[in-house]
Parts: sequence; structure tokens; C-alpha cells
Amino acid sequence: MPDLRPVFFVVGLMIAALGAAMFAPMIVDLGYNDRSWRAFGVSGILTTLLGTALALATYTPKPDMRARGAFLLTVLSWAALSGFASIPFMMEPLTLSVTDALFEATSGITTTGSTILTGLDDMPRGILLWRAILQWIGGVGIIVTAMAVLPMLKIGGMQLFRLENSDMGEKILPKAATLAAGIGGIYVVLTLLCIFGYMATGMDGFDAVSHAMTTVATGGYSTSDASMGGFMDDGADLVCIAFMMAGGMPFGVYLLMATRGDLRAPFRDSQVRAFIGIMSVLIIMVTLYLWLNSEMTNSRALRLSAFNVVSIVTGTGYATADYNSWGPFAVSAFFAFMFIGGCAGSTACSIKIFRYQVAFEGLRAYLFKMPRQHAVSPLRYGGKPLPEAVLFSVMSYFFLFFMTFALVAITLSVMGLDPITAWSGAGSAVANVGPGLGDIIGPSGTYQALPGEAKWVLMLAMIVGRLEIVTALVVLTPAFWRS
Repeated sequence: MPDLRPVFFVVGLMIAALGAAMFAPMIVDLGYNDRSWRAFGVSGILTTLLGTALALATYTPKPDMRARGAFLLTVLSWAALSGFASIPFMMEPLTLSVTDALFEATSGITTTGSTILTGLDDMPRGILLWRAILQWIGGVGIIVTAMAVLPMLKIGGMQLFRLENSDMGEKILPKAATLAAGIGGIYVVLTLLCIFGYMATGMDGFDAVSHAMTTVATGGYSTSDASMGGFMDDGADLVCIAFMMAGGMPFGVYLLMATRGDLRAPFRDSQVRAFIGIMSVLIIMVTLYLWLNSEMTNSRALRLSAFNVVSIVTGTGYATADYNSWGPFAVSAFFAFMFIGGCAGSTACSIKIFRYQVAFEGLRAYLFKMPRQHAVSPLRYGGKPLPEAVLFSVMSYFFLFFMTFALVAITLSVMGLDPITAWSGAGSAVANVGPGLGDIIGPSGTYQALPGEAKWVLMLAMIVGRLEIVTALVVLTPAFWRS
């Protein structure tokens, strides 16, 4: 049994920090004379006190957190933050049910972007800001998890991106803390640049801050029911494309650029090259389809195609058009785009580019050896030898990802959801994309109409998907809890 004190100490600190963050929307509400300030004031005090009490009760002067503790911390932190983040949604003026409040908070903190709320244009500013803050916190949280914790735990092939000179015997907390500081600085800079970019297009300060938080985090919560479509006239969608792409890039590359002045680092990263190449091909493909099958002008077809493709592939979930109305090809294409994802160590979600690269390298070696039984075909990734353990880890991840997706989809179908809603909702939740397909949960709909049981299934799928599947499953195994 691992020593759980360091785990609960860190979780307590995270909860306390989340409680402190609740005072930001309270102050904004007071400034705009919105009535939701009381919800954030009470929730902030309660959450901060409970988090501080947990941290003080489990404090240890020499925390030693190794692999099992890191597994548990990863799962507990995302679950606990989702729970406490939902408290303001249950209070006046929203007074959502426990299920709906947890759904909105879980979708926010996992940067999924699915929502049950409507009437965003007239909603208190504090509520809108809180949704943006949740996604901003979740975005930086997944980067730290993906760069500092998962590589040491050998999750889904992430050991490819382990820090230099690290091994499983090393304590994880100091590594994560050091890395978090560098990532945090870059994350803040990107957010500030995005804010200035939005304001340059005419967005007011509040909308610019809220959208910048959810854009860099590739989360997709908006302050308008029309999503980014309500801000297209002055070019906000073009700024959004640039920063969704930036959020989908590996933050390790940004660290190299910032700490070593290596401005050519992105061009040497095989993930980045593949990511940009795939985006270009998909945008051209959808643009050509729109040119041939609609009355759109060439420039508008390209603009709509570029925005919505980037949004779905990175898992941001913003929309500037209802692509359900573009025809069967577009619907099928956008469903497939859900399962691509951005780069490892980014705020983007889903399967990730590097896993496809590793899988294709394994397939290449397999096909080469089939007619040549005694031939040797070394596996390589990014010009370096690729250990077979990484290939095994990646292929296991693919199996678990699609098995989880199918299980969630079948469960939703059993609950009475139509096939399009069930399968696209499952894909959206496990891949943390946000909107699904169809009239109910498509880009012009919300998840409000779904039955409560379906929302709980989707919440669980969001967290499991954000934890890279394996992390959550490991903690559920009896062997994890044995000494």
C-alpha cells in the first residue's frame, strides 16, 4: 500500500487553489453588479477551507511520491477538482441539479467543452468566466501530467517523452514542480498574446480574456450561444485558428525555444511536421468538398473549413457553422477527425499524432518482414531507435481507447439514445472534443436534453479519456492496492 499522505497533500493544495480561483469571478460579478457573486463567494470560502484542511492534515516534511502514488494522484486530482468546481453551478442563479452541475464542471476541467447551458449571451459574467477558468486550469494541468507524470509511468507510449536522466526510481513531485514552472510561464504568455489578438479584432476585454483562456487550453467554452461564429465579422476566427494550433503543439518545443533559444526546434520535431501536414491535407479536402457541393465563395469555404477542421482535430470544439448541414461526407469526416488529436505534451486531446506515427512504423516493419522472415528492420521514431516496449504500449492504448469508446457508445444506445447521438457522443467524450453530431448534441445543440444516466456515463468517459485511459484502469485493478 503506497503512502497516501503526499497524494492527499497535493490534492488538498489543488482544491485550495481552485477555491482561491473562485474569487476572481466573484469580483467580476461585483463589478458588473451580477447576482451570482454570492455563489462564488460562498463556494470559494468553503473550497479553500476544505482544501487547506486536507493539506494540513496530510502534510509530511519529506514527501516521497513514486509510481503508484502518481497514478492515484492523477486520478484523484481530476475527480476532486471536477467535484468542487461544480459547487457554484448548483447555487443561485443557475441552481443546476447535481448531475448537470457536475457535467458542466467535468467537461470544463477536462477541456472537453460539452455543455448543458443555453442563453450564454445573457448569463452573469462570473459564470462565463468560471467556465473559462476551469478550462484554462485543465489545459495547463494536462500538459504537466503528460510531460512530467505519464512518461515516467510509461502510459500509452508517453515514455518516448521522458525527461533527460529520469528513471522510475526518481521522485515525481520535484520533476513535476520544476516542469510546471516553465510550462506555466509559456502558458501565460500564449494566453496574453491570444487576448491581445482577440482585442485587436474588436472583442471587448471580457470576451477576449474568456475566449483566450479556452482557446489556448483547446477547451471551446464560449461566452455566446453562437460560439466563435458570433465573432467572425472582424476576424476573431482567424486569431482563434492560430492559437488552437499553438495549443496543439508540444510545449516541450516551446521550452526548448525559450530556455535554449532553439528557434528551429519545431521544424526538427516529427510530430510538429506531421501535425501541420495532416491539418493542411484535411483543410484542403474539406474546402474542395465545399467548393464543389455548396454555393460558398472560395474564401468563405476555406475559412469555414480551416476553422472547423482545426477546432475538431485539436479537440477545442468551437464552431463557426453547423457542419451537420454540409452533407453526409462532412458529417463522416468530422466524426473521423475526432480521433486524431494534437501533439503529445500539448493541451489538445484524443489519440495524438505520435501514436499514429509509432503504429505506422510498427506496421511498416511488420510488412517488410513478412516476405523476409530472417530480415532485420529496426524500429525508429524521429531518427532514433524505437524500443519495442513503446510500440507495445501504443498498440495497447489503441485497443483500450477504441474498446472504451465502443463500450460507452453501446451503453448510451441501451439508454435509448439514437445511433448518431450515442456514437458521436461517446467519441466526443472519450476524445474530449466537445460537440457531437446530429440535431441534439451537434455544434448547434447542447447536452441538456440527454437523460441523467447518460450524462454520468459521459462524465466518466471524459475523465477516463483525459487520463489517457490506462491511468484510470490501473487504479481500478486489485493488484494496484496490494503491497
